[in-house]
Amino acid sequence: MRIAIPVESGKLADHFGHCPQFIMIDADPEARKILKQELIDAPEHVPGVLPPWLAERGATVVIAGNMGARAQGLFGAQGVQVILGAPVQTPEWLATEFLNGRLVSGKATCNHHHHHHHGHS
Repeated sequence: MRIAIPVESGKLADHFGHCPQFIMIDADPEARKILKQELIDAPEHVPGVLPPWLAERGATVVIAGNMGARAQGLFGAQGVQVILGAPVQTPEWLATEFLNGRLVSGKATCNHHHHHHHGHS
């Protein structure tokens, strides 16, 4: 299992599409432990580039704070699981919580509408 987490200054970058770097975490879901971490620079920001870019790098799970509906759809098409509404924490904490089944996609916690795209196409 390979978890991709967008990071900024060592913590989760709240806005997925504008993060400077990603941490790719190789994890053993059965032992629930982190095997390896790799910090990589995000590609130049072009809409729609991240899902295939991360899938190419073997990501099977993406943990993010906010993400546009289009990116979510693109990840779905790549077969990548997306966890949204994650708190701004360190990648190790997030990966560990996820491996222990405590980090689930927070639809319920997303009632803070500070991301201004109203009207879903």
